[in-house]
Order: sequence, then structure tokens, then C-alpha cells
Amino acid sequence: MASAVRTGAAALVVALAVLALAGGGHAQLHYGFYKGKCNGSDVEAVVQGIVKARFARESPIVAYLLRMQFHECAVNGCDGGLLIDGPGTEKTAPPNLSVKGYDLIAAVKAELERRCPGVVSCSDIQILATRDAVALAGGQAYSVRTGRRDRRQSRASDVKLPAPEYTAAQAVAFYGTMGLSAFDTVLLLGAHTVGATHCSAIKSSRLYGYGGKVGATDPGMDPYYAFVYKNWVCPNTASSDGNLVFLDDQWSALRVDNNYYKNLQRRRGVLSVDQNLYNDGSTRWIVDLLANNAGLFQSLFPQALIKLSEVNVLTGTQGEIRKVCSKFN
Repeated sequence: MASAVRTGAAALVVALAVLALAGGGHAQLHYGFYKGKCNGSDVEAVVQGIVKARFARESPIVAYLLRMQFHECAVNGCDGGLLIDGPGTEKTAPPNLSVKGYDLIAAVKAELERRCPGVVSCSDIQILATRDAVALAGGQAYSVRTGRRDRRQSRASDVKLPAPEYTAAQAVAFYGTMGLSAFDTVLLLGAHTVGATHCSAIKSSRLYGYGGKVGATDPGMDPYYAFVYKNWVCPNTASSDGNLVFLDDQWSALRVDNNYYKNLQRRRGVLSVDQNLYNDGSTRWIVDLLANNAGLFQSLFPQALIKLSEVNVLTGTQGEIRKVCSKFN
């Protein structure tokens, strides 16, 4: 009887999470927005083909595009503002200096402009390219609604993104300003299933200066992992700051899977904000749910990405359709 109750409760939690993820959205976005609008070309197939070719020779592109979508959509919505070149633009803000993948977006845009000039927005290209990369990296394929337009604004001063040291409450509050829930937050941070950071992101906060104490190591970190980081990956020298640290186990660092959550259970989260999801009881149950059910993460992660992709978008006659993604018309 107790087992049946627990099973029923878990099913109810999942059902409520799915309903929450499915909510929201922008009424003027819709599936297949570009059908019949590109002189006989299938816009989504063109994007997919270019992403597939790039993934075949550079699989980390999935991490680049996921990060780009986060940094794009978390600042004034998914409007292409991050793509603009020039002094004082979003691209020049410190958190964005290490964002990669702009050349892929530019290549897709150039091909679509050749086929149907002035039709496909840069902001839609970003969302479609990320979707295709996630599927190529082992994630579940999913559909996205399109019809976004590009904003004629890009200011570095607008860029305020979550810090690697955020508590779970701070992370949830940040995503809450975009209408996203705690469940969404834990799912979206699951994007750290791919990609890497640098030793500079964890040396002072977790390895050699925890709690502001010189030489202190975060006691919440798995002792063996702390030993490996301190002795081989991130020794306490300035020259190690740029050394690469995978956000997931190296064997899984280029695959979209739920191993990230299993690492949090083992106290092997790399960034403080990641491990704090498990340290905080209000989000630990979500981590456990996703760690213990690979299929659940695979099905819900795309829904969270979709929800993020529809934050504060421009549609209809708002904004513009840029001819080149890196500059306004």
C-alpha cells in the first residue's frame, strides 16, 4: 500500500510538472511559421543540415548553442540582441565574452538569405539551431514554435546573469523573473550535462577560498574529486586559471543525459550553483526525481528549453528581420 501511495504521488508530481512546463507561450508564435515562405526551401531542414554538418566535426557546438540560448533569452527575451557586434552591446558584457557559436548562426543566416532574403529572423535561427544540436547530442527531438523577430536594441548594461556561486534560492528567483518555476530552473541547469568551465570559476569559491577563508575547500564537495581538482586539474597557481573543467563526467560531457543530476547526488557538482540544487531541500527532490529517471529528464528538458525560448519575444510587425545577424538593418 505504501509503495502504491509513493508511486501515485510521484506520478502526480510529474503530471503537475508537465502541465507547468506546457503553460505560457506566445500566441503569435506557431509551428511551421516559415512553411511556404522561402521560395520552396524548407527553412527548418536548412538549419538542421548546417547544424548536423557542424556537429559532425565539432560536437561541443551543442554546449555553445545551449549557452548562447541561455545568455540570449535571459536578457530582454529571445530577440537576437546577443548577436550584435559593436561597443557597448550585449556581446561585450563580461559574462558573454566567452560565448561561442556566433559563426554557425551567421552561416545559417547567410544560406537562408541566399534562398529567401529578409524572411527568417536571427532569433528563430538561434532557437532552431539549439533544438537540432540537442537532438544530435542524444537528447529527445522536439518541435519549436517560430515567428520571432529581432530587436533593435543590444546593451551591455542590460546583461545580468546568474553567478556560478548562486544559492538554489537565488537561481530559482532569477528564473522566476521570467515566469519560470523551480522545476524549470532545475531542468534548465541540466544543460550543464554538456560543456565545460575553467578553473578560475571554482578555485576561489570551492577549492582554495571557500567561505572567504584562505586555503579552505568546500566541505560539501566529494573529497576524492576535490583531491583530483587540487592536485591535477586546478592546482593553486595563476597558470591553471584557464584549465578546462568538464561540468559533467568527461565520458558524458558531450551527451545530453541525466548524469549531471547523478553527480549532484554524489556531491560532484562542479559549480556551486549546481551543487546547491542538491544541498537545498526545496530543490533536492527535483534533482532526485531527474537523477533516478533518465526518461523523465529526456522528455522534460526540451519542454523547459521551449518555455525559455518563448520569453518576451517580438512578433508580428515588432522589431525587424535582420539581413545580417551581427548588425541592425
